[in-house]
Amino acid sequence: MYTRVQQAQQKWGGSLNAIDNWLQERRELIVCYCRLAGLPPFEKDRHTMPSQDKIKEFCQLLMDYLSAGHFEVYEQIVAQCAVNGTDSRKLADSLYPKISVSTDLALEFNDKYADHLSTRRSGSFDLELSALGQALEERFALEDKLIDTLHAKHQSTQTIA
Repeated sequence: MYTRVQQAQQKWGGSLNAIDNWLQERRELIVCYCRLAGLPPFEKDRHTMPSQDKIKEFCQLLMDYLSAGHFEVYEQIVAQCAVNGTDSRKLADSLYPKISVSTDLALEFNDKYADHLSTRRSGSFDLELSALGQALEERFALEDKLIDTLHAKHQSTQTIA
């Protein structure tokens, strides 16, 4: 996941502030996820359940990331699709439902774990965190397709102008 965001920043960085900010938020989310899951290089931190503060921090980053996508980047993509033709719009329309699946999973995770100590059981938490990580990985790949479309259309309109 982290390597993908680095590649995305190298590929699209500097083209639009919304994309730059969103990719930076993605990076922060991935680092926080790896800490929470005890993935390298943070595996030594994962001998017990993460603290409620760590879970709450992750959930807040997750909600911020989802919001930025839906209310900033996706809006720009839709606006660019309206300007740049139906092919881009068809791509966006085909990807949004797939992205929504991970949104629903993330919202459920947040509702279950952000503020509720009583629902934290190590086994179910780990399984749900893992499922969320897989959904985020798929989401990032889909979002990258959207970003690529926005970037390509943005570049082509700048060269024409």
